[in-house]
Amino acid sequence: MSNESIEVHGRTTEEAIRAALDRLGVTRDEVDIEVLSEGRSGVFGVGSQEARVRVTVVGEEYDYDEEEEDEFNREAPQVQDDDAQLARETLERMLDLLDFPNVVTVRGIQQENGKATILLDVAGDDVGLIIGRHGETLSSLQFLLNACLGKRLPRDTRIVVDVEHYRERREQSLRAIAMRAADRARRERRPVTLQPMPPNERRIIHLALQSSRYVSTESTGEGPERRVVISPKQTFVPRRPNYGYPRGMRG
Repeated sequence: MSNESIEVHGRTTEEAIRAALDRLGVTRDEVDIEVLSEGRSGVFGVGSQEARVRVTVVGEEYDYDEEEEDEFNREAPQVQDDDAQLARETLERMLDLLDFPNVVTVRGIQQENGKATILLDVAGDDVGLIIGRHGETLSSLQFLLNACLGKRLPRDTRIVVDVEHYRERREQSLRAIAMRAADRARRERRPVTLQPMPPNERRIIHLALQSSRYVSTESTGEGPERRVVISPKQTFVPRRPNYGYPRGMRG
């Protein structure tokens, strides 16, 4: 399986890149960008050509065969329990500074695909304050924690912060929303627009429906009002044969 890659057109290279990042729900530092065509404006619109880019998500997947597996595993960052405890203690101190009574536990350490992930879970009396709207506060907290410890942990180590399995529950909820909206779009033969979502949640919607035979997805809007629109695909309906009879003269 290869990394996810898409080609996107736009009036300018920058516009095409932004559209691709939004569709994938990632940031620039998570992708490789290949400019396939710079595009040109033409003269009074004549001879204009859109820019075209190929954007590939890096680090999520990796192709290797059995002969490469041993070398691959040796190159993976070796995260120790001490590293996980450092992450836990740092997160606890950050939450203490926010006057949030908390208990942080290490849920586990995952080492695969050349990267390591430390999974932390937060428990408290009012976890909604840490989660925030659509998980935005939780995402910001995770970003700050990774920024603080980026140089103190083994290379390619990422910390994921969760609150009482919120991320897992939210992803399941978003997939259910995507399926219900897709079914509605298919039945009613009209686009269905979802509520505004942050990039990571829009990406879950796009991925949940990317293989659908009946609907397609796209993001519209700007900034915090950007949302996913689920539209029915145009399907071919074969015409019934008339077997050579003139109209109105079938038996």
